[in-house]
Amino acid sequence: MIIFKQVKDLTKYLQKQQAAKNSIGFVPTMGALHEGHLSLLKECKKMSKITVCSIFVNPTQFNNTEDLDKYPKSVSNDILLLEQNECNVLFLPDEKEIYPDERSKQKHFDLGYLETILEGEFRPGHFQGVSLVVEKLLKIVNPDFLFLGQKDFQQCLIIKRLVGLMNRNIKIIICPILREESGLAMSSRNLRLSFSDRKLASELFLTLVSIKNKLKSEDFLKVKDQAIQDLETKGFKVEYLELAKKNNLEIVSHFNPREKLIILIAAFLGDVRLIDNLLINP
Repeated sequence: MIIFKQVKDLTKYLQKQQAAKNSIGFVPTMGALHEGHLSLLKECKKMSKITVCSIFVNPTQFNNTEDLDKYPKSVSNDILLLEQNECNVLFLPDEKEIYPDERSKQKHFDLGYLETILEGEFRPGHFQGVSLVVEKLLKIVNPDFLFLGQKDFQQCLIIKRLVGLMNRNIKIIICPILREESGLAMSSRNLRLSFSDRKLASELFLTLVSIKNKLKSEDFLKVKDQAIQDLETKGFKVEYLELAKKNNLEIVSHFNPREKLIILIAAFLGDVRLIDNLLINP
């Protein structure tokens, strides 16, 4: 694996690969890698000649500086995992390489309805920050394929819109959520959970499964209210629990068996914010 820390060096290398007609797959991450990230890398290796992974904890997508400060970092272990999984290229820039000055953080993107709901409502500015860094990374790497995880489903749709705004011919592959044995969606933030909270956190997924099983026979809004009450009794602070259309995340109140839907949830357990989702009629 080759590690690049500067844009100019990575660009030079990738231009040679493109000249040789080698397809490039890209897996952007913020590090603290786990099996979920590695599953994206495995898919990337299947479809691409050159696999590129980036590790960059992007400050512009954190609307809470305390959350940024606490974000887990394990670069040495990340490098080892990427080498063991035969990643070809790691892009490991510092902040100045991505944002050389304040002006480079000022761009605004037209993200439409997607920016106003769910994560967008509870994390104002978050998706602008995501779009800012992803646009920069896509221009640097110029991949043929981009691999994203379903756990951040709303972010996946935001990035699809961004690629459209960029007018780039990049195929986006959304890979399934990888889960721990308990059902807890794998996430770098899980490292911040205590042992007891980690066991409790699986209740989010169990709640989504329970709701899915009840949708055909019970009213969603009643099921939703009961689920929130049950979770908060167990110690969660629920921010949202919604049913939405899969293709555009339009929030709906009732189950329609003819539509592709998704249930999405965000909740705090202590000071750790967790998200999860479950596809209905995928």
